[in-house]
Amino acid sequence: MTAGEGTRAGTTAEAVALEAERRTLTGLAYRMLGTIADAEDAVQETYARWYRMSPAERDAIANPGAWLVRAAGRVCLDQLGSARARREHYVGDWLPEPLPDGAGMFAVPAASDPLDRVALDESVSTALLIVLESLTPAERVAFVLHDVFAVSFAEIAEVVGRSPDACRQLATSARRKVRERRAGSATREEHDEVVRAFIDAAGAGDVNALLRVLDPEVVLVSDGGGLAWAARRPVVGAEHVGRMLLGIRDKRGPALEASLHETADGLTIAFAEAGVVDGVFVMEVRDGRITRFWIMRNPEKLRLWNA
Repeated sequence: MTAGEGTRAGTTAEAVALEAERRTLTGLAYRMLGTIADAEDAVQETYARWYRMSPAERDAIANPGAWLVRAAGRVCLDQLGSARARREHYVGDWLPEPLPDGAGMFAVPAASDPLDRVALDESVSTALLIVLESLTPAERVAFVLHDVFAVSFAEIAEVVGRSPDACRQLATSARRKVRERRAGSATREEHDEVVRAFIDAAGAGDVNALLRVLDPEVVLVSDGGGLAWAARRPVVGAEHVGRMLLGIRDKRGPALEASLHETADGLTIAFAEAGVVDGVFVMEVRDGRITRFWIMRNPEKLRLWNA
């Protein structure tokens, strides 16, 4: 092999190794930003930053994969700062993009403890992403990088521009908020049982049965992004939510096709017409009743459901 061939082989091997990180980086960015499109943009920018460095600078990096994770964290932190301003002009309520296959879509670091594996799987549920939306950008970055991707606080400090101790406090604060918000959530079995009861009641048009599975203070939030019909404001209360859901059922009639899907949130309902999914219902269950409906109708956030 000539020197030139050796250089090309090394370059190709490097490119293959870097590309193998794309799935992990996309999973990280999705957890940070809440949509696949934003995550893919962040990953592209991360790779662009790598290739903007000189060959000598890249050669000096002992662990390119770890560098890419830190760089992606920095890109996401920048995007989170501008995302809130952009969402002020979003039509209606903004919701994170639901994934059809839960956490299995993106690689995460291997966990030796099955309990850790469960925690990582939940990290891509809509319910948890909703909680992450309430965190500050720095809290969210510290929580995702440390608790999901096992990045050290010393490395996180380089990303957020704070001391390792400050980053530890950010992650602790985020973890406390997540636990407080998720406390009392139903087990997967309880959740799925209530979802099935909801489907039976709604399918039969049984108002009384429907009200029995809805919490009196249930909240329904829908995201159409100005591209599909959705309630412009949250709908609150069992009677209002029940009336709205039955109204949708009656209006769309037999053309509406419903299917159940296993996701990180438990059983999730997808509604389709002519084979095209145009609505996904994610539910949160507590104390045997549905307390939250998150309905995605924005077609830009349903692309994976129609892949």
